[in-house]
Amino acid sequence: MKARSLFLKIFLWFWATVIATGMALVITFIFQPGNVPSQWHATLMDIARYSATTAVDQFEAQGAPAASAYIGHLEQNSHLLACLFDSSGAVISGTNCKTFADIIPRVAAADNSAFSMKYGLARVALRVQGKNGQTFIYATELPVGPRAAVGLSHAVIALRWCVALLVSGFICYLLTRYLTTPILRLREASQRLAGGDLSTRAADGMERRHDEIGSLVRDFNAMAARIEGLVTGQRQLIYDISHELRSPLARLNVALDLGRERKGDDPAFAQMERDIERLNQMIGRLLTIARLDTTATPISMTHLDLTELVSQIVQSADFESHERGGGVRLAAAGPCFVEGNAELLYSAIENVIRNAIRFNNPGETVEVRLVAVSEFNVEDANRKPMLRLIVRDHGPGVPEPELINIFQPFYRVADNRSGNGAGLGLAIADRVVHVHGGSIHARNAVPRGLEVEIRLPQSP
Repeated sequence: MKARSLFLKIFLWFWATVIATGMALVITFIFQPGNVPSQWHATLMDIARYSATTAVDQFEAQGAPAASAYIGHLEQNSHLLACLFDSSGAVISGTNCKTFADIIPRVAAADNSAFSMKYGLARVALRVQGKNGQTFIYATELPVGPRAAVGLSHAVIALRWCVALLVSGFICYLLTRYLTTPILRLREASQRLAGGDLSTRAADGMERRHDEIGSLVRDFNAMAARIEGLVTGQRQLIYDISHELRSPLARLNVALDLGRERKGDDPAFAQMERDIERLNQMIGRLLTIARLDTTATPISMTHLDLTELVSQIVQSADFESHERGGGVRLAAAGPCFVEGNAELLYSAIENVIRNAIRFNNPGETVEVRLVAVSEFNVEDANRKPMLRLIVRDHGPGVPEPELINIFQPFYRVADNRSGNGAGLGLAIADRVVHVHGGSIHARNAVPRGLEVEIRLPQSP
């Protein structure tokens, strides 16, 4: 919406500037000084003299009605006033002749002609000699500059204004699109990059521009390439280190067995075995994260019942949580199907539930709910069915500023660092859910506890 408002702002400001400039020119002509260039003055006087001669000829040939008919015809076509006076200034024909009251006396007294400007119109009064020798005074208004449009019909004026607005609007529209289209495309590319598609680059056509936007696009592509290289290298490093640690761990297991054979059972050997097993599990989870982050091979998906999968996890977790005096309870309306990888989904959901059990208060129950909803997708304006899996514990919760970080590898809340977790369970869940086209987020429950919600696309 903001992008569209930027488009409208630029478009409307350009258009308003064009319209304001045109109106300023019109107003300048309307309120221009009383003098006009000499070429205009001579032309206006010739036009007035021609009309005056015709009006006098009509009067001398057929009388005042004929002169009035001629002047009325002029006024109807031009929408400008004209009047015929005798030599003393008395009106012979015409309407609203008081308009010329300030210049007629000057011509009647001595001057051969008078010229003035008012509201962008030239007013001309001049003496005219008839064929029989009688002297007359003819006064008229003539258009100057933009006021010449007054002489046209209202339909023609409206048509010309519409054409001017359409042409200026079309030019402003093209200019606005030229400025905003690359910005919108760059915004889409940045959103894809932020969404995890590190191979995203702005279009080559935009990069070839030789202006500031082209420089911005080139900088964006360089930044995206640098980020992709750093993140890919980091993920590959984690994968390589985790893979290489498997061999020394295997040798440590062999050495532990040999030590037991030689020394017999010893509490130190039991502690070493637990630590080695914990390291092995941690490395396995790191490999899972690295594989989800770096693999280019699509993960095999099958049609599976998520309700049945979650039920198996809940049963196993409920049995183990009895040691803490609590339990795990599942609420599901019925079978809910998804397209997914059963092994990965099992691991992700199990990690979330076990994390809830770890921080749940003793004697409390971890609540697991599975419901189907219809989520409105603003981008494609379609309703797509989603499954919501909500896992809620009754523990201390997580400080609000740290909620966004708990899905990062090795991240643990400062107050809970004494726990046994390595900070990888929720990170694995986050990767698995996104691979399946879903989303995961956490929020603090009321009055206490943490609520983790997983959304997955529902399969028919």
